[in-house]
Amino acid sequence: MAKGKHARFHGKRSTFTLVLSLLLMLTVVLLLLLALGIFSLPVGDEETSIGDLSSFRRRMGDGGGSREQWTEVISWEPRAFVYHNFLSKEECEYLISLAKPHMVKSTVVDSKTGKSKDSRVRTSSGMFLRRGQDKIIREIEKRIADFTFIPVEHGEGLQILHYEVGQKYDAHFDYFLDEFNTKNGGQRLATLLMYLSDVEEGGETIFPAAKGNFSSVAWWDELSECGKQGLAIKPKMGDALLFWSMRPDATLDPSSLHGGCPVIRGNKWSSTKWMHLGEYKI
Repeated sequence: MAKGKHARFHGKRSTFTLVLSLLLMLTVVLLLLLALGIFSLPVGDEETSIGDLSSFRRRMGDGGGSREQWTEVISWEPRAFVYHNFLSKEECEYLISLAKPHMVKSTVVDSKTGKSKDSRVRTSSGMFLRRGQDKIIREIEKRIADFTFIPVEHGEGLQILHYEVGQKYDAHFDYFLDEFNTKNGGQRLATLLMYLSDVEEGGETIFPAAKGNFSSVAWWDELSECGKQGLAIKPKMGDALLFWSMRPDATLDPSSLHGGCPVIRGNKWSSTKWMHLGEYKI
């Protein structure tokens, strides 16, 4: 009888030791993630509310550099996030220098044929870089994959865009409505828009169909009249805007309708990365 009690006690002690070990391991992993900036805790003592778009802020590690980096939830419909200081000033200038000699008038995708065509809705100039073109491009693409959790192979090459005063891009969807493009790597899943320069006035990225309290953003008073017609993000050198064209259930999200407001003062340089459900082929 005593032997049976001892066996049960030994079994409970073993279970307790196992649970304690697992908790200890989980704590160590959590501390490592916090130290590396992969996981973060909310900053600030104020309570946040879903209606206050400016209140969702999470600190990130500085990535080994001197600039401070953090992510900010901008919207849930569409799902949109800003990664502040995603690129360094040197990386922004490098991308612009690569693109400058090769800029041509921007085009749009014909939804019937899947081919590029000129359009008045887009008046910028642009060019494409090859995926994995050089060491710096590969490092940026790896950073994008780490941020979005979408493999590099599922993304198109970086597109560099330039908007002069008066130039803009009317509201549009990044997802496809034609068969040609959806067969070429699957539907576009998400877009990462990286701002390569500051803009003195105008040039905001605007989501006119987004849901939320637009005027609650901290930069509301700095927006142009165009920017105040929806949820708008003001361009800032090095920042990256990630938004999803598809919902978590894989349906297309019409609230991802977006555009680029006209530049009023200054010049706007940006880089766009589109990501697909399947591995991108071309």
